[in-house]
Amino acid sequence: MNITYTVMSKRYLRQLVEEGYVDGWDDPRLPTLCGLRRRGYTPNALFTFVREAGVTNTDHTVDVRQLEACVRDDLNENALRRIAVVNPIKVIIDNYPEDKEEMLTVSNHPQKPELGTRQVPMTREIYIDADDFAEVPPPKFFRLKPDGEVRLMNGYIIKYAGIEKNADGSIKCIHATADLETANGMPADGRKIKGTIHWLSAKYACRADLMLYDRLFDIENTAEVPEGKTYLDYLNPNSLSKIENAMIEPCLETAEAGERYQFVRVGYFCKDTKNPNTFNRIVGLKDSFPKK
Repeated sequence: MNITYTVMSKRYLRQLVEEGYVDGWDDPRLPTLCGLRRRGYTPNALFTFVREAGVTNTDHTVDVRQLEACVRDDLNENALRRIAVVNPIKVIIDNYPEDKEEMLTVSNHPQKPELGTRQVPMTREIYIDADDFAEVPPPKFFRLKPDGEVRLMNGYIIKYAGIEKNADGSIKCIHATADLETANGMPADGRKIKGTIHWLSAKYACRADLMLYDRLFDIENTAEVPEGKTYLDYLNPNSLSKIENAMIEPCLETAEAGERYQFVRVGYFCKDTKNPNTFNRIVGLKDSFPKK
């Protein structure tokens, strides 16, 4: 069994490791068991993948998206939900008291109430993701924008009030006002709020690095390399991207190595076993493999 966008030959894998193209035999981009384990793939997902791919007497290649679909289905069912803000922008809620702090109740898994809830701190200053704000919004943009309102996930409805910028034109912070009667509830006047965004308290959020893994090669079938080329010519230069200083929930700071979570609206991540304060992306939220 071969898998697209990778190599299964031990000789090729050894070359990748010994010549420093990857971070050892347990590099999360490799199809080794230790690499898959470090990335966060679950045993159940691997068994499911092998059963669905089947066994034949001839060489065949399986689409890697089928493996990712098996992992995604397993994690969607079993991974606890947590909040991470990948590209944080500070929002100051002007009418929220400076000295006020409260704990909002958030579900650990919206489809599994038996997994319980957790408490997330709310303060006057929060972080939202840069993608959830647009000073000049495109059509049908239902997140934070001038003259617009948006729901903070499991929290208040806030409305844009202004913006502060740095000397270079970048955003320093956004100002907003909150409808203080809507803490995880509907507005009294019955108005409809179309957008919901995730957020974290600026006071209590913790910093972490996110490792975003992609295909190891940018050629689908590494056995079909053109004459005069080698498989090394098709190594994907973007197979790993590192995001530094993302913001995560404070409870994730004590997560055990190997624990898996769904970062809401971001993807599935696993606490790295080698590097402290680092989470590896297992797979994204979107399924690109057709269902049977």
